[in-house]
Amino acid sequence: MLFTELVLQNFGPYYGKQIINLRPEKDENHRPIILIGGMNGGGKTTLMDAIRLALYGQRAQCSTRGNLGYSEFLSQCVNKQCVNNPTLEEDKTRIELAFEHLVDEKWKEIRIVRTWERNPRDGKDNLGIIDGEWPDSGWASTWDEYIENLLPIGISNLFLFDGEQVKELAEQDTPPPTVIEAIKSLLGLELAERLAVDLDVLMSRKRKAIADNSQLANLEEIEAKIKEQIDKKAFETEIFNSLETQVKKLQEEYDMADHKFSSEGGKIAAERSSLDSQKKRLEESREKQRLELCELAGLVLPLALISPLLYEAQIQGKLELEYKQSKIAQAILQSRDERLLNFLVNLSLSSTQLDEIKVFLDGENKAFQLDGEINSYLDIEADDLQKLDNLLEAHLPVQIDVLKKQLKKLKELEGEINAREKQLAVAASPEEYEKLNNAVKDVQKRLIDSKAEWEVARRRCEEIDKAIASTKKELERYSVSALERQNNEHITNAIAKVKTTLAIFREQLTLKKLNKLEIEVTECFRYLLHKSDLVHRVAIATSDFRLSLYDPEGKPVPKHRLSAGEKQLLAVSFLWGLARVSGRNLPVAIDTPLGRLDSSHRNNLVERYFPTASVQVILLSTDTEIAEKEIAQLRSLEAIAREYLLKYDSTSRQTTITPGYFW
Repeated sequence: MLFTELVLQNFGPYYGKQIINLRPEKDENHRPIILIGGMNGGGKTTLMDAIRLALYGQRAQCSTRGNLGYSEFLSQCVNKQCVNNPTLEEDKTRIELAFEHLVDEKWKEIRIVRTWERNPRDGKDNLGIIDGEWPDSGWASTWDEYIENLLPIGISNLFLFDGEQVKELAEQDTPPPTVIEAIKSLLGLELAERLAVDLDVLMSRKRKAIADNSQLANLEEIEAKIKEQIDKKAFETEIFNSLETQVKKLQEEYDMADHKFSSEGGKIAAERSSLDSQKKRLEESREKQRLELCELAGLVLPLALISPLLYEAQIQGKLELEYKQSKIAQAILQSRDERLLNFLVNLSLSSTQLDEIKVFLDGENKAFQLDGEINSYLDIEADDLQKLDNLLEAHLPVQIDVLKKQLKKLKELEGEINAREKQLAVAASPEEYEKLNNAVKDVQKRLIDSKAEWEVARRRCEEIDKAIASTKKELERYSVSALERQNNEHITNAIAKVKTTLAIFREQLTLKKLNKLEIEVTECFRYLLHKSDLVHRVAIATSDFRLSLYDPEGKPVPKHRLSAGEKQLLAVSFLWGLARVSGRNLPVAIDTPLGRLDSSHRNNLVERYFPTASVQVILLSTDTEIAEKEIAQLRSLEAIAREYLLKYDSTSRQTTITPGYFW
C-alpha cells in the first residue's frame, strides 16, 4: 500500500484547495521519504489527522477530537475563514486521500473522498470511493470492512504515530493501552479472546437447554448478576477514565499555576524576609567599607592628588641640596688652596712653579663647580628630603594599593546590593503573592482530591473485577453440581476442556509470536543504538508486554540506566519491530520524529531508520529536528523523494503548502 496524493480543502488552517503529491519516487527512481516541514502550530498534526480521518471516518483517533461527538468534531475542522464568512460559495470542507495497493498482483488506485459543510447533515460526512476513474457506491457502504483488511485501525498507531506517542512509550514501564491493543491485534491474540467469549455464550445456551425450571431460574439469576456486575464495571470504568482525564488536566493546571507562581515572583516573595536580611547585612558591610575609606583618606592618601607636584619638589630639593653642598665644598677648597699657596711661598719656590701649582688647583676645583646658578626656593634640608622620598616611594604606593582593594570590595558590595534590590523589585507584592499562592494551593487541593477519587474509582473497578470472577466461579460450580446428572453434561465438560486448551493455546501462541517480536525489536534496537555492547537482548513479558533489557552476559540492564535518547530509540525500535512482524508493507507517517535525541542518536535515526522504515516514510518535522545537517545527510543518501514547507500566516491564521524545505 502506498499513499499517492493528499488533497485538503478548507480543512483546519488550510484554506482553499491544496494538494500534496506523496509518490515516493524522483526521476523514476524509488526514494522512500516525503519530508514536510513546518513550525509548531503550523498544521503538521492536522495533516496526520487528515490521513486518519480519510481512512477511518468516525472511528478515527484524531489529536484534537478528545470527547467531542463526530458532528461537533467535523464542524470544528472547518476552516475558520469559511466559518466567519458564510457568504463564501465554496465553503465545503473536503479531504481526498489517494493510495495504491496490490490486487491480483496488479497495482490498483483508490481515492477516498470525504466532504461536509459547516453544519454536517445527520452529523456525518459524505463518503465517496473512486475506483480508478469511476465512483463506486458499493465500496462506500462497506468501506469500514474494506479498510480493516488493508490497514486495521487496531494497528494503525504502529504506522501513523507521533513524537508524543514515542515519548509516552519511552517513559512508561509498560506500553500504553493503545499499543497493547495494537500488539494483541497484530499477534492475533484477540481471536483467542473472542473465541473464549464465544465459548462462554455457548456454555450459557447449553446450561439453559439442559436445566429444569428451578435450575434455569438459578442460572438466570446468576447470569443476571454477572450482567449487572459487567454493566456496573462499564459504568465505573467510564467514571475512572473521566477521573483519569480530570487528574491529567488538573496536573497540567497545577504545573501552569506553579510556573506562574515562580515566573511572577512568588517564590522570591516567599523569600523576601531572607532577601531583606541579606540586603541589610550587605548595606552594613558597605557602610563599614566607606568608614574605612574615610579613615584611609585621613592619612597621607590625599597627597596622591598632588603627586606630580611632589615629584617635582623631590627633584628640586635634590638639586638645591646638591647645589648647597657644592657651594660649601668650594668655599672649603678655596680656603685650603689659599693656605697651601701661602705655605708654598714660604718654601722659596720659583714664581713659575707657583703658577703651575695654582693652575693645577684651579683645574681640580672646576670639577666641583656647578653649571649655572640654581633658583633655590625650597630651602629643603636633607632630613626633609629623606621624608619626601619615603612618602613617594613607600608610604603613598602602599596606601594607593590598599585604596584600590577597598574600592573593589565596595564595588562588589554595591553589585550584590543591586542584585538583591532587583530580586525584591520583581517579587510579587504581598497581595499578589497571596493571590498566586492561593491559586497554587487551590489547584493542588483539587488535584489531591481528584487523585483520591481516581484511586477510589480504581479500587472499585478492581473490586468489581473480583466480584465478576467470583460470580463466574459460582456459575461454574453450579454447573458442575446442579447439571452433572443431565444428559448433555458432556457438552459443558467439553467446553470447559476446550477453554482450558484454548488458554494453553493462547499462551503458546503468545510465546511464539512474542519470541519473533523480541528478535525483531532487539535487532532494530542494536541497529539504531551506537553502544552495540550495552544491550544484547530485549525480552517482552507475556502478561503486560513490559520490556526488559539484558547485556551480553545475560544480566538485566535497568531501564533507568538508559539516557532519554536511548529510551526513545528503544520505543522507536519497539514500534519498528511490531511493524516488521506484521508482515504488512504499509506506509509509515511520523510527526515530530526526533524529539529529545542527542546528535549521535539523531545521526543513527536519520541514516538507519528513516530510509529503511518502510517503502514510504512521511516525516513531519520542525526546523530544529530535521535541521540543516540532517537534511544534508538524507539528501546525500538520495532518500528524499519530495519536500514541502507549511508556511503559516499568523495574521490570517492560514497555512499554505509550498514545495521545498527550510534549507
